[in-house]
Amino acid sequence: MSTTSLSSHRATPVFKRPLIAALMTALLTSITVTGCSAPESNDSEPADSNTENKTADKAKNVATNEAASVTTISVDTIKGSVDLAINPSPLVVYDMTLMQDLAALDVAVDGMPSGLKLNNLHSKTQPDPKEVGTVFEPDLEALNAMQPQAILVGSRMAEKYNALSSIAPTLDMSIDTANIYESSKQRLHDLGALFGKSDQALKLQQDIDGLIDETKTATKDKGNGLVIMVNGNKLSAYGAKSRFGFIHTVLGVPMVDNQIKDADHGQPVSFEYLQKTNPDWLFVIDRSAAIGEENVGAKAVLDNPLVAQTTAWKKSQVVYLSPDSYLAFGGYYQWMQDLTAIKTAFSQAK
Repeated sequence: MSTTSLSSHRATPVFKRPLIAALMTALLTSITVTGCSAPESNDSEPADSNTENKTADKAKNVATNEAASVTTISVDTIKGSVDLAINPSPLVVYDMTLMQDLAALDVAVDGMPSGLKLNNLHSKTQPDPKEVGTVFEPDLEALNAMQPQAILVGSRMAEKYNALSSIAPTLDMSIDTANIYESSKQRLHDLGALFGKSDQALKLQQDIDGLIDETKTATKDKGNGLVIMVNGNKLSAYGAKSRFGFIHTVLGVPMVDNQIKDADHGQPVSFEYLQKTNPDWLFVIDRSAAIGEENVGAKAVLDNPLVAQTTAWKKSQVVYLSPDSYLAFGGYYQWMQDLTAIKTAFSQAK
């Protein structure tokens, strides 16, 4: 009996040690796999802040978005919350505001529309994107061939959302024109988080905010203003809730006319209206120049006897906003260009 017991006792190490080793190996493998695996794609909760920070730290050392992360993030869009893998690639973008922010963040974009008029929509350190239609009409065949992991759109492509979302996860990140500052700030933050570049996004926002503060100081107590768009020989005025309303709501320039109707294309006005309202400052968007049409320029259109009677014209207090203000309103470079132009003009005012 003791022999049996001894045999059993001696046999135990021979059997159990490999078993224990195997179990430990399996356990370690399980822990490793679990720690590296992605959360379920239908998880509606944002990624843990520590996970996001680790992803952002890794992204600091990566100039491109070639390697897709397994971590997911929840992004608020016009269509609701969308769960997406951080750093999606291939990436297609149809909105110029988003393109500006992504270029400033140095994010690689694989597909863009053709015929774009601005030169600040793509990071110069990244490969040139392929053409995937226009800003109004996507090339579905090209998209199917590319098989993007994400498609980002704005207001100009919003009506094509259903067609695009059948190809890849589509995020409608349109800017709220009635609250352009807060909306564009949120979009820049979201893009930074989505591409693991939150620190860079914060720095860009600080650039904008710092210039806003400087511009507000320059515009303080310098008179009222009127924002107009010149389209050929037609004029439209824009109020505080328009895409150009930041001049009043953010910079604090009083409106010369508080009765301007809110409309996507502004309120049609005449040269007599400009004479009658007599603004201290005119902020001008030249639509024809922005879209590349060969029409008479805004300066020539406004150079007439009626406009000449306004304080703005007499004192050379006319600020011509960038083409970006029409094509990429709320984008990083639009903010920086137009704020600089306004700050400079008001700083030089006598």
